[in-house]
Amino acid sequence: MKSKKIYLVRHGQTDYNLKGIVQGSGIDASLNNTGIRQAGLFFDAYQNIPFDKVYTSVLKRSIQSVQSFIDLGIPHQKLSGLNEINWGYREGIEITPEEDAYYHGVIKSWRDGNTTLRIEGGESPQDVYDRQREALDHIMGHDDEETILICMHGRAMRIFLCQMLNYPLKCMDQFDHTNLGLYLVNFTGSMFQIEKFNDRTHLANPGD
Repeated sequence: MKSKKIYLVRHGQTDYNLKGIVQGSGIDASLNNTGIRQAGLFFDAYQNIPFDKVYTSVLKRSIQSVQSFIDLGIPHQKLSGLNEINWGYREGIEITPEEDAYYHGVIKSWRDGNTTLRIEGGESPQDVYDRQREALDHIMGHDDEETILICMHGRAMRIFLCQMLNYPLKCMDQFDHTNLGLYLVNFTGSMFQIEKFNDRTHLANPGD
């Protein structure tokens, strides 16, 4: 398998992010004005990278975040395997103290190694890992795509990085993420290596 350079980003901000409301794969929110601005800053910084392909989830917020690259004529493919985790009945609702306690209890269980535990009505990290396997195999199977851009979602990105680096899923929370933060991952032909870790330098400008 040939070497690849993978630019992996989380989508830009939505109003759900701003309000601290869980989105998941069942909420197809658009970027808000801040998210649109973040997408523009990312494009300004990386528009000259010779991307062979753009991959996104099927959700609008991931596509909108890299739409400017797609508009350049770079081939684009949506993969449902890159969708955010399904947060079940908690998607799209205001978080009460009770809901917050339940959510953090599930996260703690995952950190303790119970990564097959499904949030009520939704997916487990293992479920996401399993559907991502097909997506990653598809992406890595194209030897003619040496430099690629992938836009996806926070929890799914953590799981995706565990998959690439062969880390236990219980370690996923060590991968920080922010809206339009970048992981630059190099594939040597036999293993993945992180070159940039949630890099946000492209988002800084004098207007911030």
